[in-house]
Amino acid sequence: MTSWMRMRGLVRKEVLQILRDPSALLIAFLLPVLLLVVNGFGISLDAREMRVAVLVEAPAEDTREILQALAASPYLDVVRVDSAAAGEARMIAGDVRGMLVLREEFAERLRRPARWPAPAQLVANATDPNTARVLEGYVQGALLTWLSGRAHELRLLPSGGISLEHRYWFNPELRSADFIVPGMIAYVMSMTGTLLTALIVAREWERGTMESMLASPAHMGELIVAKLGCYFVLSMAAMLGAVAMAILLFGVPFRGGMLPLLAASSLFLVFALALGLFISTLARNQFVAAQLAFLVTMMPALMLSGMLFDIASMPAWLQAVTYAVPARYLVSILQTLFLAGTVWELLLPNLAALAVAAALAVGATLTVTRRRLD
Repeated sequence: MTSWMRMRGLVRKEVLQILRDPSALLIAFLLPVLLLVVNGFGISLDAREMRVAVLVEAPAEDTREILQALAASPYLDVVRVDSAAAGEARMIAGDVRGMLVLREEFAERLRRPARWPAPAQLVANATDPNTARVLEGYVQGALLTWLSGRAHELRLLPSGGISLEHRYWFNPELRSADFIVPGMIAYVMSMTGTLLTALIVAREWERGTMESMLASPAHMGELIVAKLGCYFVLSMAAMLGAVAMAILLFGVPFRGGMLPLLAASSLFLVFALALGLFISTLARNQFVAAQLAFLVTMMPALMLSGMLFDIASMPAWLQAVTYAVPARYLVSILQTLFLAGTVWELLLPNLAALAVAAALAVGATLTVTRRRLD
């Protein structure tokens, strides 16, 4: 039997096995959809409608306008309180994230430049320091917006003062979904691709199917190529489906080209699928293979890929570790393609890193998967 005929027989066997085994189709198509929907809608860095209590010790026209400015902010949910004790009670109960206190002499001193600054205090719940800083920024922004509208009347700016115009590139609406969802695709496909081959092939070891294949005239390279090829088609279809979901369901713009997307997806999926084969060969048990697949894909892809946490903000030694996480390069590629476009200066180094990772994974799999039984 020629090599081509053996390959055709192996591919036919893998296709029939996939069609008869719904678990492969569920992992390839249902799992990415569920993970993208749950994480895409559930994870958000946009802190909106943060509840803040406001205590006005001496109501006046200016304080009423400030209250209206705070209430008009889409990021704040203003709750009036009549005393500091009431505001503190709401903070302790977790009903509000902070309390803004406009002191008794606030309005009077605001109208008299000689007595500036007008006293105000923001008390924030800092159990989550990042949320406390975000709340402070929202309150300051609302107050500065109100002050800018009253600058001439209150003589806050001299003639010819500075006016700062904001312009945000690549994500003008500052939507966290536009940043998170492309990275989430890399995270989902990292886990899905590895699980797909790790579980299915581990099951073949348990059932003795792999022993039969190892005893056949087929070469080890042909076995690996047949398995990788069939599951690659499944995974690529799932990958393109995830990209379509990002565009149609989450409204993330796609500004890049299909060629770099297909190239990056192909290299990463070859790595993930080969890693799954490597794990299944070591474990030869579905439970152990699943645990190993989650350990080596889920946590690194979530914590060290730059999907959620800025790599530049990590300690130097941990930044060095991230270079060994292939998901880091796919996250960078997808975020570039979705938000910036086809920027080859950023894409080529990441594509090269993925090519190295894929080659190492395939080489390790060929080395470990021997054509003999223990």
